[in-house]
Amino acid sequence: MPGKKPASGPGITAALAAVASLSLVLSGCSAATTSPGDARSHPAAGALVKTGVDCRQARCIALTFDAGPSEDTPRLLDILKEKKVHATFFLLGKNHVVPHPDLVRRMAREGHEVGNHTWTHQRLTDLDADGIREELSRTQDAIAALTGRTPTLMRPPQGRTDREVSDVCRDLGLAQVLWSATAKDYATTDSQLIEDRILDAAGPDGIILLHDIYRGTVPAVPAIIDELKRRGYTFVTVPELLAPGVPEPGKVYKP
Repeated sequence: MPGKKPASGPGITAALAAVASLSLVLSGCSAATTSPGDARSHPAAGALVKTGVDCRQARCIALTFDAGPSEDTPRLLDILKEKKVHATFFLLGKNHVVPHPDLVRRMAREGHEVGNHTWTHQRLTDLDADGIREELSRTQDAIAALTGRTPTLMRPPQGRTDREVSDVCRDLGLAQVLWSATAKDYATTDSQLIEDRILDAAGPDGIILLHDIYRGTVPAVPAIIDELKRRGYTFVTVPELLAPGVPEPGKVYKP
């Protein structure tokens, strides 16, 4: 890829770029999915909408970032703070959480949702139950040690999940979160193209997938936020999008 390389170890960039050869309509997901609207229609006992945003009434959308943190994440966090937007981050453990502990702490401190994107970005459906558990547990432990809170959300690499992945996630207290809009930012450094792709695909109850490890992504974020706000969207974290429903371990959520 021309320009700056993403902050990743050997094999991680190749694994992420391999998504380009897949259909991002999530044809690899063989598990049943639950929409945000369905989640909201089944509130947990005693659950309340605590944030002041009720996505049963508001036009909500969730902004999510995979595979960080990286050297571009501080600028992204500055943008989100300036725009008063909370995002959901699905973090990679070995080569991203470990070398960037202060950024993980900052995400949590500034009100972002911190989730799990595995330890080394292996495709979970290619692993046995012990391998799946290790990929998720190591990242769970690393994030909990930094933030004091164990993640309740995960995103499977390449959107690949199945019954065995779901069973392990259930045991670990993790709900799975897929997406409805992506810019394929692993395949371009063109920030305008990234912006256009997201704005074309964005819709109510949407979950936007971007990566804060690629050169063109963070510069596209301010215009994406501004335009979607102009269209009447309220940005929320994934748990806020599902509230008063609560993410259920093992379930797969997809708009």
